[in-house]
Amino acid sequence: MFLALRELQFARGRFTLMGIVIALISVLVVLLSGLSSGLVNHGVSGLMAMPVTNFAFDGGTIKDNAFSRSVVEEDQLAVWQDAEGITDAEPMGVNIVNGVADDGTQIDLTLFGIEPSGFLAPTVSSGEPLGPLDGIVVSEPLRDKGIEVGTVVTLDRLDLELTVVGFTEGQATFGHVDVAYLPLDTWRLMAAGLAEPGAPTQAQVDGMDFPYSSVIALLADDGADVDLAAIDADAGTMTMSLSESFNSSPGYEAETLTLSMIQIFLYAICALVIGAFFTVWTIQRTHDIAVLRAMGASSGYLLRDSLTQAILLLFGFSALGLAVGVGMGVAMPDAMPFDLEPVPIAVSTALTIGLGLVGAAVAVLRITRVDPLRALGGQR
Repeated sequence: MFLALRELQFARGRFTLMGIVIALISVLVVLLSGLSSGLVNHGVSGLMAMPVTNFAFDGGTIKDNAFSRSVVEEDQLAVWQDAEGITDAEPMGVNIVNGVADDGTQIDLTLFGIEPSGFLAPTVSSGEPLGPLDGIVVSEPLRDKGIEVGTVVTLDRLDLELTVVGFTEGQATFGHVDVAYLPLDTWRLMAAGLAEPGAPTQAQVDGMDFPYSSVIALLADDGADVDLAAIDADAGTMTMSLSESFNSSPGYEAETLTLSMIQIFLYAICALVIGAFFTVWTIQRTHDIAVLRAMGASSGYLLRDSLTQAILLLFGFSALGLAVGVGMGVAMPDAMPFDLEPVPIAVSTALTIGLGLVGAAVAVLRITRVDPLRALGGQR
């Protein structure tokens, strides 16, 4: 520790410059972590909030944007409802629409058609639960656009009028569009092309023959080992777990893979930059190290001393970068999908420090090969 601290003080300019690079990398890691969490929450928070274990799509559906492509029938639903190990199976309709509020505000909505009394029904933070044919429960952030309980939303081209009866607990989005839950019968009226201008009526529903939905939401028994493949074969469906279904949201996979690749490169850059710095620093100190070796200092002592420098540098400036990154994250505008979540940020920072130490450790291993005779001019 004595030598490490003396060198940090003596060459403070070089170490400060290196520390600034580490801090900047830490800032980028925090911002990318927050952006990744924000994109996930802004892209699939509606799915994440659902108490489901799996979704069953029509067999052969292309997985990209599968919620919009899939169409399942009542016969397929019946197979899943009778399947062993499945607590509940409900139909669900999904589509994205444009609408206009009664004050003229234009909004985009992802409609989730569900059974109002089923297990998919959302918990409301205010207003009333889902019930009437013309009622919708919408994502909480829509309040910021002036949407209130009682607001009437008219859907483009259909002139179908839907009234906001409640708000979800927290954000609910799909494909970066706010979710509106509505009765499955109302969704089927729209999907069948039978929706008429104005509010939907029970007479319209009674006269409809459209036994289809987009997907089947499944809730498996706790701890049950369900043979999903066998049931899929019987029902003619394709099942995904809840987390796997996120990739069927528009743009989700492309966004997450891109950010993950950038983060991986940042980790690699951190390890290489730290390694390069300590390689050059070790080369410059070769004569001093040889003197210490000639005086009896062990390789282990010198390795610990050099790694202490790396630890102080990485922890100190990573903490600085973390603080700056969190501060910038707090100041992010609401329009940016950015969420500061402690666990992802902690994991990213720990990886940055860990890989930086690996790079430093590889670099300072040169110390073990320094010949003590250099101190006596033995190689001149």
